[in-house]
Amino acid sequence: MVWQPARTSAILDILHNPAYAGAYVYGRKLLAPARRTPAHPRGGRILQPIDKWEICLHNRYPAYIAWEEFVANQAQLHANSLKYREEQPGVARKGQALLQGIVRCGRCGALFHLHYSGRQGQWPEYRCSADQSQFGGTDCQRVRALALDRQVEERFLEALRPDHLTLALAALAQLEQEERAESKQWELRLERARYQAKRAERQYQAVEPENRLVARSLEKQWEEQLRAVETVEKEYHAWKSSRFGTLTQADREAIVALGSDLPALWQAPTTTNAERKQMLRLVIREVIVVSSRTDGQVWVQINWQTGAQEQFWYQRRVSSYAVFAGAQALEQRVRELNAAGLMDAQIAATLECEGYQTPGLIHPITSKIVCHLREKWQIPTVKLNKNERNPAQWEDGSYSVEGAAAKLGVDQSTIFNWLKTGKLTGEHLARGMPWKIHWTEEDERRLHEWLRRTRRSKREAL
Repeated sequence: MVWQPARTSAILDILHNPAYAGAYVYGRKLLAPARRTPAHPRGGRILQPIDKWEICLHNRYPAYIAWEEFVANQAQLHANSLKYREEQPGVARKGQALLQGIVRCGRCGALFHLHYSGRQGQWPEYRCSADQSQFGGTDCQRVRALALDRQVEERFLEALRPDHLTLALAALAQLEQEERAESKQWELRLERARYQAKRAERQYQAVEPENRLVARSLEKQWEEQLRAVETVEKEYHAWKSSRFGTLTQADREAIVALGSDLPALWQAPTTTNAERKQMLRLVIREVIVVSSRTDGQVWVQINWQTGAQEQFWYQRRVSSYAVFAGAQALEQRVRELNAAGLMDAQIAATLECEGYQTPGLIHPITSKIVCHLREKWQIPTVKLNKNERNPAQWEDGSYSVEGAAAKLGVDQSTIFNWLKTGKLTGEHLARGMPWKIHWTEEDERRLHEWLRRTRRSKREAL
């Protein structure tokens, strides 16, 4: 005997071999000569699912594991492989996209592919490219992964609150009762099939050897009943392996206690992305998404493992107010605040406090944005003097641009140039608002002296 390092193929052969579960089977592999190649003359064998094995006899060898555990292992191995065409999500991976493998396109029904954008691939995106790959069309739809994941994560943690878990466990108790009734029906069906097989065996044993035709007919009937028993046993084991186990009172108390610790466990730095995905898949079966029903909004349906469904909408990032879902409410609020006499900076601060957002959903609302929106929606500017002409001098003693130009005997464009270059100091509350220019007698004397020297230099040059 020579011991060697275990290979992946050898481990898989052991996991797929039913002999380790004590079963003798026939028909586990189907021969397909068309798949053989000169390089692999022994190829062309296709593994068949358990329900298609022709013969399956239990307890024929010493078993290392129970048959139920073997069936569960086969189901897990099958689920671990990622096959989009067969709609298998595969095992949870370590990427940051939370819904990888379980998010589905609501338009064509295909599973989303996952793509990463950005210079360092830091922005995940769910993309449906079924039409493009199969028919040469364009992408069906695209959804930003982080925004969708955030919405689903909030509802996942909300659903697992202790009070919600108590209601879910009560519903689960009802399902367990229904499952026990269904299990009883399976047991009666299996008992009837075994009775028919025993009856056919007794009939065959009771026939006289001289009646060969009758014996052949009874033997055939006996074999059919044995096959029927085997079929029912396979179906019963498959049904039983797909059922949830019965929860004890201790299990129920542990689940409720886990609901209190789950948010901290979810946010813990030691919890990996793969572990978060595994926790999510225990509760959520799939997520269906449509991003084109309404401008600026995404429709989402969560299909929970219990069979319940939850639908909701959320705003998505856009590049224009024309397709922004909150544009109408934002415009109405800006008009209300403008009518109340608030200036742009005050309007921006109020909108930020009230939770209004820009189309990008990440930039804060500033006075410049409010000014741009007023111009876009043709909302007049709120000025210090309402809609009247600017006075030469304001109540606090400061000058307007018009008053400063008249006081110094220059054009208004010169005043604006001096404000820009720093020769004059002024206060400008917002775009569209009048200036308040402050100066002292020394500033006025200095500017008059500068103007006199400048005009004399021009006359000398001529």
